[in-house]
Amino acid sequence: MDVYLLDWLNLLLRWAHVITAVAWIGASFHFVGLDNSLTPPEDPADRDKGIGGELWAVHGGGFYHQQKYPVSPARLPERLHWSMWESYSTWLTGFGLFTVLYLFNASTFLIDKSLFDWSPAAAITASLGFLAAFWVIYDGICRIFGQRRHGDVVVGALVFVFVVFASWLSCQLFAGRAAYLLVGAMLATTMSGNVFFVIIPGQRKVVASLRAGTPVDPVFGKRGKQRSFHNTFFTLPVLIAMLSNHFGFLYAAPHNWLWLVLVMLAGALIRLSFVLRHKALAFDQPVPWRYAVVGTLMLAGVIAAMAPTPKPAAAVPPPAPTLAEVQAVVTQRCAMCHNEALANKGVRLDTPELTTQHAQQVYQQAVVLKLMPLNNATQITDAERDLIKRWFEASTK
Repeated sequence: MDVYLLDWLNLLLRWAHVITAVAWIGASFHFVGLDNSLTPPEDPADRDKGIGGELWAVHGGGFYHQQKYPVSPARLPERLHWSMWESYSTWLTGFGLFTVLYLFNASTFLIDKSLFDWSPAAAITASLGFLAAFWVIYDGICRIFGQRRHGDVVVGALVFVFVVFASWLSCQLFAGRAAYLLVGAMLATTMSGNVFFVIIPGQRKVVASLRAGTPVDPVFGKRGKQRSFHNTFFTLPVLIAMLSNHFGFLYAAPHNWLWLVLVMLAGALIRLSFVLRHKALAFDQPVPWRYAVVGTLMLAGVIAAMAPTPKPAAAVPPPAPTLAEVQAVVTQRCAMCHNEALANKGVRLDTPELTTQHAQQVYQQAVVLKLMPLNNATQITDAERDLIKRWFEASTK
């Protein structure tokens, strides 16, 4: 496909993906917050109608009275609002973006031969297998252990262990950038799987029973709430995994799988405090910020642990590198993708003049963000990045 058209497809898919993800996450956060903010109805007539909880809210200049039936209302209205297409659209646009960026360019984006040398076809198959396998195993854990005593704790522990293993394995097989995104896509696929295979089918069976006048099995409501609850804790881990592709210092760091797990866990703990906050405020109880505090301290610990070791100041600062020295590095590490024949992103670096012209971009991409070379395919060294850094900083003084 023409590079120009591919860039537009990338942009439009990314735009659509962000829009639908905002809608899905917003709906998820709203309903989790609503469910945890409900209080027993004050009107005895409402209790007699089977209303289990209510919430009065003010928003946009008006007042809202929201009510929840734990099992079913006595009369089901013809018109129901279903929350599902936000999830489906987010997954479809996300998978489309993953296909355009990673599957169509597997040899560049998925594979890091210094980690695992395999064919693009094998890497593509394995990446798709990650998405499917995680859903199958997660769903099995929920169905086998979810209804047992202390089931939520057991399911949470097993899923966490599995996420840790999947994160480690992904970082052993795929390039760091792709590994992080694949873990996020794995969790996002599971979230959408919960909606498609569990939540919506359960709701449809409840609605069918009500319309037929037959008893409603409460298991569908319990199972749907459990999966919805899981989805809200997956949200922040998914977002950090998806955003990480802009930050090479994270996904390209030694022990990158460990940092990913700790950052995702910190996000889940912070989300837990906000989930519990709704219920605490509804019943005038102290807000349990301790989980958010632990998550924040965990993030601070990761930042401290990953901090580069300061180099001792030299007694006599070394002279600034010359343009010729920098051009030798750029020619070896960058110019094969940024030359007259293949000027990726419209950038050429095959002459000293062009390297000077694009010095700011080279510094940002190769030194600050460490995004280039892609997957470090040309094996640029830290010493060479430092050389570019000293040259650029000297040239801007």
